[in-house]
Amino acid sequence: MPAAAKDVLAAGVVVFRPGRRVLLVHRPKYDDWSFPKGKLDPGEHVAAAAVREVAEETGLHVRLCLPLSLQEYPVQAGHKTVHYWTGRVVGPHDVSGYRPNDEIDDVRWVTADDAAELLTYERDRTTLAEAVPNRRRTRPVVVLRHGQARSRKAWRRDDRDRPLVRAGETQAERLVPLLAAYGVSRVVSSTSLRCVQTVEPYVRTTGWELETRRRLSEEDATPDGVAAVVDDVVDSLDDDVTGAVVCSHRPVLPEVFDALGLADPHLEAGELLVVHLRKGRVAGTERHQAP
Repeated sequence: MPAAAKDVLAAGVVVFRPGRRVLLVHRPKYDDWSFPKGKLDPGEHVAAAAVREVAEETGLHVRLCLPLSLQEYPVQAGHKTVHYWTGRVVGPHDVSGYRPNDEIDDVRWVTADDAAELLTYERDRTTLAEAVPNRRRTRPVVVLRHGQARSRKAWRRDDRDRPLVRAGETQAERLVPLLAAYGVSRVVSSTSLRCVQTVEPYVRTTGWELETRRRLSEEDATPDGVAAVVDDVVDSLDDDVTGAVVCSHRPVLPEVFDALGLADPHLEAGELLVVHLRKGRVAGTERHQAP
């Protein structure tokens, strides 16, 4: 009996630098030119996998910008789906010191026009054509609903002190590589314990400062107060603050989204919406749940 076809998940990045230059890699096994990409590790989120694969294949650290259309095509094992984003390098973009290996033997920055000629597969040329007009840098504001918490009905003390349950703690840990993929360097949270616990693993891992705001808590939130916090976060995005996360509660999130000019997507516990901003305007969004 033939083996069942597999769904293969992979992720990659169309990485740009100034001058409409794009990063390509050559795989000697297939003698092809493509974008850096690769299969997900078990339990890995696609966004985290995309950043990891670029680092492993090129030595460059990137942060994700706008998401691109999926690539889907048949492979020997079954069916393959590749998630792509545009991306920007964090730090130096020099690849002259790259050491060839059996998997990737050449890494090059080329112009977008040259990339269209060099890429081996038509599907990659299609992705490039989508990416080029969306190559300009964006800054993300990640709106995060806190992880799964103790039941409100069963909690007899101050609701501000209601903690995460074990599943919520796991969600918080798994958010770390996901937030890092978007270059989050400012962490703003409600003062309530369940929100603080949701972002603590990221703060502990990265060393970024945790900023708590009572105006993001259920007890103290007002439309004007929430809007002031969101406006401050958006205004802070620059070369030092490459991205921000705002963690709050289900009843407060509609005000957060309203301040960003968006409808409330009704996030589940531990779920987030990445809001990509360019010059203060929303250029795109994407919704994710911690793996």
